[in-house]
Amino acid sequence: MTSLLVLKEHLKAFYAKYSMFVEPALRFLLGMCVYSAMNANIGYMASLKNPFVVVLLALVGAAFPWGAMTFLAGCFLLAHIFAVSLEMAFLAAVILLVVGVLYYGFKPGDSVLLLLTPLAFLIRIPYAIPLLVGLGAGLSSVIPVGCGVLLYYLMSYVKQNAGILSGDSASVDMVQRYSQVVKSVLLNETMIVMIATCVVGIVVVYLIRRLSINYAWNVAIAAGCVAQLATIFIGDFAFSVAIPAGQLLIGMILSVLLAFVYNFLIFSVDYTRTEYVQYEDDDYYYYVKAVPKMAVSTPDVKVQKISTRKRGSRSVQNEE
Repeated sequence: MTSLLVLKEHLKAFYAKYSMFVEPALRFLLGMCVYSAMNANIGYMASLKNPFVVVLLALVGAAFPWGAMTFLAGCFLLAHIFAVSLEMAFLAAVILLVVGVLYYGFKPGDSVLLLLTPLAFLIRIPYAIPLLVGLGAGLSSVIPVGCGVLLYYLMSYVKQNAGILSGDSASVDMVQRYSQVVKSVLLNETMIVMIATCVVGIVVVYLIRRLSINYAWNVAIAAGCVAQLATIFIGDFAFSVAIPAGQLLIGMILSVLLAFVYNFLIFSVDYTRTEYVQYEDDDYYYYVKAVPKMAVSTPDVKVQKISTRKRGSRSVQNEE
């Protein structure tokens, strides 16, 4: 444990010293992951699959705040959908516009969640998002997370129906075509269940980790997992939404591991040294619970280099 705490202190010191380089590097890496994931799943515009284009867009996103990267990723998504169907691209643009209005109207500042949520679904660990958001954000973050789930299922619909969307639509009524797409995307029962799962998980984790109880964050992680599993089982019973058991189990285990790593890095405290303080003023009595953070001082290692060359030369001189 001591070595892990020392590593944590080194990471904090490194970030404090080089944050102006670390944050752009993180944005660049996330941009590479997002664009590569979209190319792998809905890469229908061949020119955007060029590695040079991906690196260039990631570099541009790294030079600007998270909101700029989200905008570039939305344009990237629309370009791939446009290569499949003009009608679907128009509908996707309307959905992205609604997502933007919801995001900037209710929860500006968490634009990274619009990128991380679909990415977590693509790598099969969607249950990590409610745990991490509940631990590190507020209840209003359910809006960007829910919008991120919607974007993931929008991409899934385009991927699964690319042949139909790119076919000849002259014989199909335009209103009927749009109504079918809207019904398949916005009324997708699996998507609704997963949005409910994320919302319930965030709310449960957030409420419990704010309680003044010992190991509140650990209890919140466990309760968040149970709440997500219960929501999925209810969705399976009510809507017959089946999720493979192996995928669910592996995804939940990996999500819990990530949540505990986040807990260690952000909120590692020593409950064995908890103190209770009571004081008063003219109007109130105050009862304070103080829990010290777990921290160690990084060892200051000094290496002293001893050279034997001078000593040898002096001994030779003495002999002479």
